[in-house]
Amino acid sequence: MRRTNDNAAMASSPTPVHGLGDGSAVETRYWHTLEDGRVQCDVCPRSCKLREGQRGLCFVRGADGGQIKLLSYGRSSGFCVDPIEKKPLNHFVPGTSVLSFGTAGCNLSCKFCQNHDMSKSREMDTLADHASPPELAAAARRLGCASVAFTYNDPVVFMEYAIDTAQACRAVGVKSVAVTAGYMCSEPRAEFYRHMDAANVDLKAFTERFYYKVCGGELGAVLETLEYLKRETQVWLEITTLLIPGENDSDSEIDAMTQWIAGKLGPDVPLHFTAFHPDWKMLDKPRTPPATLTRARRIARTNGLNFVYTGNVHDRDGGSTSCPRCGTAVIERDWYRILSWNLDAAGACRSCGSRIPGVFAGPPGEFGARRVAVRLAGR
Repeated sequence: MRRTNDNAAMASSPTPVHGLGDGSAVETRYWHTLEDGRVQCDVCPRSCKLREGQRGLCFVRGADGGQIKLLSYGRSSGFCVDPIEKKPLNHFVPGTSVLSFGTAGCNLSCKFCQNHDMSKSREMDTLADHASPPELAAAARRLGCASVAFTYNDPVVFMEYAIDTAQACRAVGVKSVAVTAGYMCSEPRAEFYRHMDAANVDLKAFTERFYYKVCGGELGAVLETLEYLKRETQVWLEITTLLIPGENDSDSEIDAMTQWIAGKLGPDVPLHFTAFHPDWKMLDKPRTPPATLTRARRIARTNGLNFVYTGNVHDRDGGSTSCPRCGTAVIERDWYRILSWNLDAAGACRSCGSRIPGVFAGPPGEFGARRVAVRLAGR
């Protein structure tokens, strides 16, 4: 990758500068200048080629002063304390709370986006809260959160803010979680995930047709991210697929997808099938029937996946974790509440001693199913 600003490329964190729009702009690292004078953003496969003053499709990265700047650094669309299971992460410090936040913008254009008011926002006024990375880390500690989640919109587009926050969190013993579509180029991907402890990657479908027509992206790049995370990092990985009636819920597609996961990533990567509800540009589609999730879960388990969950529906069996060796329900859940816990301090099944894959830190947390909105600015 060719860059024109070697000093900025080697910086350990972004330098605040005056930039476009109303956001807080910082210099970024992954871009290069084209022969015609435009600047190409190299963070994701979209490779937006911009003239001075233009923004990429994500809207929060733009060309300013002959380079790409992030225009939303330090600003958020809001903060909320959630159960970690809501991300969803079922094998990562279960029962604990997570400080969730996002910014604005996204590098995909999913027609079914259920956070479109943030991810598709073209108004910097959406970013009503201000918080520096040290302030976020301190707030997570003060609120008793075991982790911070970069969510609501994709952290790929605000990676500099997310990385600085993750570094500040790690310094005070708080973990970092990326909730992402995984649509990212290899070099920034490697830098980004050096600072993450867990990721839930949204595998939106298993056909290039769906990614192109419904999301404006490419499936191949997401599969590369999944393989990278599993094979080359210690980041705890879980996957979510939102099943949309008539779009990505056929037996053949679910079969192909889960065979790929089992073969390429292994049987122990948790997979969450979640229910769609009509939103944004897909108001004509019906809600996902619970039976569809049950069918998908059955196919995935037949293909060898050990931990398959259902979401956005009330399904205690589909929300609980069972030992793949002896069948004991090691974590029983009802929505986001843990009802029973049958793991020892090391995360092994108390019935047969088999280690359950995940990140477990002794007894589960007791946060439950609460959701607490918080304000960090002006406190």
